[in-house]
Amino acid sequence: MAEAGNTLTLETTKGPVVIEMRPDLAPAHVAHIKKLAGEGFYDGIVFHRVIDGFMAQTGCPHGTGTGGSKYPNLKQEFNNEPHVRGTCSMARSSMPDSANSQFFICFGDASFLNKQYTVWGKVTSGMENVDKIKRGEPVRDPDKIISAKVS
Repeated sequence: MAEAGNTLTLETTKGPVVIEMRPDLAPAHVAHIKKLAGEGFYDGIVFHRVIDGFMAQTGCPHGTGTGGSKYPNLKQEFNNEPHVRGTCSMARSSMPDSANSQFFICFGDASFLNKQYTVWGKVTSGMENVDKIKRGEPVRDPDKIISAKVS
């Protein structure tokens, strides 16, 4: 059971996705995501990069994978949590301290990412909805986050 205030519910075009956020693993990243969700940053943002068997990525305000929020990038908080089905982890450039607003949800095992990307949560319900997200790089007529709410 997630602590109060550490549940992120994404209302997507495929249905709800509930994520248990893990401030014990990545306190700065969780605080940043809560702030962005609270400001409505993720509302209307598309899943711009969705690779079958790998992951669904979202959080770019331009829908292209090139943008972030108005806030500075975050220092990495790499941890020992494995990248497995349902893992929520931050996207970044080749620079370790470049995560900002983009994140991805793993469809399956992606252990080659372990300890190189900041894991900050895990899908606790609605993974079947993540599985339905339209694939592509870039995605044509992509699915999106209708709203993101913290509870």
